[in-house]
Amino acid sequence: MRENHDLPTISSTDYARLAGIATSGMRYRRIPSTARLLSGELRRARVVHASELPDDVVSMHSTVEFTDGITDRVRRATLVYPGEEDGGSGRISVLSPLGAALIGMAVGQSMRWHSATHGWRTLRVIRVVSEKERREPS
Repeated sequence: MRENHDLPTISSTDYARLAGIATSGMRYRRIPSTARLLSGELRRARVVHASELPDDVVSMHSTVEFTDGITDRVRRATLVYPGEEDGGSGRISVLSPLGAALIGMAVGQSMRWHSATHGWRTLRVIRVVSEKERREPS
C-alpha cells in the first residue's frame, strides 16, 4: 500500500504488456498472489503515453535505488519482465513482490508491501537511474 494515497504512474506501453502478464500469472498456482498484487497496482494506476512518463518514475527496465525500511540500506535493482530476472545481478521481476511494489513509483514515494517471506516491509524510492522503455512502439 502506497503512502499518502500516491497512485502508480505507468506508461501505456508497460500497462498493455503488464496487464497480460498479471492475467496469465493468476492462472499459475505458484504466483497468483503476486499477479493479483500487480493487477491491483495496474487497476489503480494513472496510465500515460510513454513520452509523458516523468523521468523520476520506475518503469520497465528502469534501474532504481531505494531504501529498505527494515535494514535502512540503499539497494539498487533493475525492474525486468518475468524470465529476465537474475537476483545476483540485481534484476528483479515485476512479477515478484518487490517488483510489483516498485512499478510506477516516483522518487520520494514510499510503499508498504508484503514480501515473499510473508512479512510486511517498506521501501522508499531514492533515485531512478535509467529508463530504457520510454517510447511507444512505432
